[in-house]
Amino acid sequence: MSSAGESFAELPVKPKPPIRRFHQARWDEPIIFELTEPGARGIAVPEPGAPKVELPEGVRRATPPKLPEMAQLHVLRHYLRLSQENLGFDFNIDVGQGTCTMKYSPKINDTFMDDIADLHPAQHEDTVQGVLEIYAQLEKMLAEISGMARVSLQPGSGSAAIYANIAMIRAYHEANGEGHRDQVITTMFSHPSNAACAKVAGYEVITLMPNAEGYPDIEALRAAVGPRTAALMITNPEDTGIFNPRIQEFVDLVHEVGGLACYDQANANGILGITRAADAGFDLGHFNLHKTFSTPHACGGPAAGASGVSAKLVPFLPGPVVDQVEGKYVLRTPEKSVGKIRPGLGVTTNVVRAYAWIMSLGAEGLRTVAETAVLNNNYLMHKILQIPGASAPWNKRRIEQARYSWEALSAETGVHSEEIGVRAADFGVHYWTSHHPYLVPEPFTLEPTESYSRADLDEYAAILAHVAQEARDNPEFVKGAPYNQTIHKIDTTSLDDPKQWAPTWRAYVRKHLS
Repeated sequence: MSSAGESFAELPVKPKPPIRRFHQARWDEPIIFELTEPGARGIAVPEPGAPKVELPEGVRRATPPKLPEMAQLHVLRHYLRLSQENLGFDFNIDVGQGTCTMKYSPKINDTFMDDIADLHPAQHEDTVQGVLEIYAQLEKMLAEISGMARVSLQPGSGSAAIYANIAMIRAYHEANGEGHRDQVITTMFSHPSNAACAKVAGYEVITLMPNAEGYPDIEALRAAVGPRTAALMITNPEDTGIFNPRIQEFVDLVHEVGGLACYDQANANGILGITRAADAGFDLGHFNLHKTFSTPHACGGPAAGASGVSAKLVPFLPGPVVDQVEGKYVLRTPEKSVGKIRPGLGVTTNVVRAYAWIMSLGAEGLRTVAETAVLNNNYLMHKILQIPGASAPWNKRRIEQARYSWEALSAETGVHSEEIGVRAADFGVHYWTSHHPYLVPEPFTLEPTESYSRADLDEYAAILAHVAQEARDNPEFVKGAPYNQTIHKIDTTSLDDPKQWAPTWRAYVRKHLS
């Protein structure tokens, strides 16, 4: 009750403004190496109590590492300032990172990380039975979700899992005397990592283009398969959000010529508990735990992958895998294993988070996740298509995401999709355009996931509608964005010049400060 005696339900509700005011913090914060103060320290390190160990000459440094010298307060201040200069899922309506499945990651699942941090990858298996049980149980859950016979959690990311799959494909064919198979088929709207991993492994890559309905062209597949076909590596639904209803025919065509079918399930968030890789006859496939299973996605990582295979490919799985023998969990390397894809057993922190997330939901909850994600996506699509100048090619409902186009708006105003996305950042949101090449002109890709409310989706759509109207009223203003962000308009010419790239501080000093 209020002081006047009326209930809260009777108080007038203040109308929510259609566009939220936003201004990003700007600290002009230097790189941490520039903040170093010789002699400063964050902690006084005591002399080691254990006996000194003499390292071999070949692994000892000739000089101390050049690390920043800073007090604890200055380190804390530095990273807090940087955190205020970022957008991310916990700050904003993050539906714009299409294909990345940005969903809420329950914070309670992070409470397990303190215990996990105390583990060492080289510990004897007798001392980590609890963690090995989690690995074993998660493997079984993912095998059931996909219909595969066995799963390895050894890959450290989605792309690493794809590479594990292509390694198993090669090993399988070589073991069967068919190492001559040197072609991998994929589709234009499958994740580019499929083509990239196949190419890195030495395969010739054949890419199927979409037909007039937006599906991969099955006639093109029919023409492409043959005695050189090693595998089909395909995402379904593709990054357009369109599910291929003839997927089993694609798999059958590849099987008829002796190839394997590999399912990129990175876009599985809208099909959990509804359809499975095994149902369409796939031989192997992968999940991204940091997408579908909320570990979380974070800022491009830390990731975790899971490779699943049918019975005939189990001997080739990356190792080690976890088995239970006489009530004890043990590590075992499959008979014809392609080996490790990364050091250690897997990304244990994310394996534990994925296990906790699935256990909290159960089978019915997973299906509810998918149904809600599809509902949210098609609701947002309805709102976006009401904005003049926005379209979604191949006019059909989508699964968990959609690739849209500003082609009409750009033709009218001269404002490009990238510029609309940058201006949207002035309102605390953003979006990703598309993989290259831009087969969909002036693209933007949105994926709401199950995490967002109707009010969130309405707000996001209202922001894009507002920016689209700005593009009509004052296109040069939109082209000059951002105005409320940490940085303003930047010169992007250096992005296409590898000679100017500086992925590390030392490279930056060498290239730009020397």
